[in-house]
Amino acid sequence: MKLCPECRRDYTDETLNFCLDDGARLLDGPASVDEPATAEDVVQEAFTGLHRNWGRLRDAAAAVGYLRTAVVNGSRSVLRRRKTAREYVPPHAVNARSAESLAMLSSEHQAVVSALSKLPPRQREVLVLRYYGGLSEAEISEAAGISKGTVKSTASRALEALQKAMQAPQ
Repeated sequence: MKLCPECRRDYTDETLNFCLDDGARLLDGPASVDEPATAEDVVQEAFTGLHRNWGRLRDAAAAVGYLRTAVVNGSRSVLRRRKTAREYVPPHAVNARSAESLAMLSSEHQAVVSALSKLPPRQREVLVLRYYGGLSEAEISEAAGISKGTVKSTASRALEALQKAMQAPQ
């Protein structure tokens, strides 16, 4: 038995030769990832793990199995991360508005709310349910307790009055 000069752990010449010989074989076999540099990284991580846990290893001959398993698991992790990265679709980025357009939108919104407040209650109710609530004419008819024809005529008159109120100077 000899001591490693860096970590002062026991090793045999056979173990050292195994590490040097099998490292090259592990690159070709279990470390089957796309890029050679990544395969080298996976194998190096496996050897680092073996070195870290050498004292807990019961049998030096078991190091082969440990390394092979570590390389296979490391390769799978790399491939899994790549697959996840390839399949990731960023959320749809909505076109961001400028501060000026937001201010204008806010003032337009305020003008609509102001014009809505000037409408009679039934017209206001029909427009709010239709355009803000997204209800159909039949749903508005049921909710307001009026006929479908009344909903249509009330909405038409309300839109006309709203348009006039929006065009009038304030």
